[in-house]
Amino acid sequence: MLDIRFVRENPEVVKENLRKKFQTAKLPLVDEAIALDAAKRAAESEANELRASRNTLSKKIGMLMGQAKKDPSKLAEAEDVKAQVKANADRLAQLEQMEEKLADQLMQIMKVIPQIIDPSVPIGPDDSYNVEVERFGECKVAEFPIPYHTDIMESFDGIDLEAAGRVSGSGFYYLLGDIARLHEAVLAYGRDFMIDKGFTYCIPPFMIHGNVVEGVMSQTDMDGMMYKIEGEDLYLIGTSEHSMIGRFIDQIVPNEKLPQTLTSYSPCFRKEKGSHGIEERGVYRIHQFEKQEMIVVCKPEDSKEWYEKLWRYSVELFRNLDIPVRQLECCSGDLADLKVKSCDIEAWSPRQQKFFEVCSCTNMGDAQARRLKIRYKDENGKPQLCHTLNNTCVAPPRMLIAFLENNLQADGTVLIPEVLRPYMGGTEKLVPKK
Repeated sequence: MLDIRFVRENPEVVKENLRKKFQTAKLPLVDEAIALDAAKRAAESEANELRASRNTLSKKIGMLMGQAKKDPSKLAEAEDVKAQVKANADRLAQLEQMEEKLADQLMQIMKVIPQIIDPSVPIGPDDSYNVEVERFGECKVAEFPIPYHTDIMESFDGIDLEAAGRVSGSGFYYLLGDIARLHEAVLAYGRDFMIDKGFTYCIPPFMIHGNVVEGVMSQTDMDGMMYKIEGEDLYLIGTSEHSMIGRFIDQIVPNEKLPQTLTSYSPCFRKEKGSHGIEERGVYRIHQFEKQEMIVVCKPEDSKEWYEKLWRYSVELFRNLDIPVRQLECCSGDLADLKVKSCDIEAWSPRQQKFFEVCSCTNMGDAQARRLKIRYKDENGKPQLCHTLNNTCVAPPRMLIAFLENNLQADGTVLIPEVLRPYMGGTEKLVPKK
């Protein structure tokens, strides 16, 4: 969310940003916000004048009442002043209601005006305009047919979608045996990988209040993702970023504790509303999964450096697991409203002979911090907004798809990379049961 002062002083910059994001329908909102802000400030100014005059008039009434003991004519004058105080009080009550209404209207508009994107973001209306920046690892084409990922899992008796459908419906799964163990091994490796990078390991709440949801994501994302607990002001998290950033709500983080670098485990719950297309089968797009996340809360001048570090951590981790990846810079039209800059790390699929998303790294700038009032004090002791960043560390089972396809051998076995073997009891390869 932008600072209204910035919008007021730079309306054309805000409008040009909307054009770059191909959200021209929102252009009138900029002028509406400025008009509401002007009306709100005028009401606040008049209300402050009335509050200031209240003490003066009260003193005048007291003085006139004292004088009326000797000069009865002063009594009528005192009554006139009392009437003025009453009228001012009625007007002040009106203004306070007006201020509240205008502030609410202004907030609703400000929540849908997107963050100013970084100048380096490529311009385009949708994800087809995302730009490949760099590839890491050799994208091999197998000399044998690569089965669909659920077929690979079933060869190890490692998945039961039919039973999950009976119990929970589509978009759920049972993982079993070696595949379930591999799932947990990948998460454990991701956890230790981030701890070795100096991040603090966390397990956060898996449900959060509505005000935190509104603070960490746009309304569009909220409607398309979040499950609400009926009858409670609680939502199931779509990613641990939500509760991890929410941890700092209304806080002034001490300078000596910045940056906050945290890696968190959580289950994730998503409606996946409106998410349709290829690869709908199996466990590619699901309503429940587990994830190891990384988040950073830092000073504004440090956020660009952390953005570079975070996506490179993802590349390093996936390469350690013998999975080729690429970095894909997200274009302006593919950025959610709160994002300043974002990129996807995509893994190579030998079966499809193309890349697919496994990580998403984002610099949120001060958008979440402004909504949640996450601040630090500058060298002059003045509170300033922090910047927040997030990135996927590993998110099986989607990550497992890339792992199984890239480590599958012609005989149906799956090689276990050296870094993962300690988490698999020393196992060097998985042998199919079918």
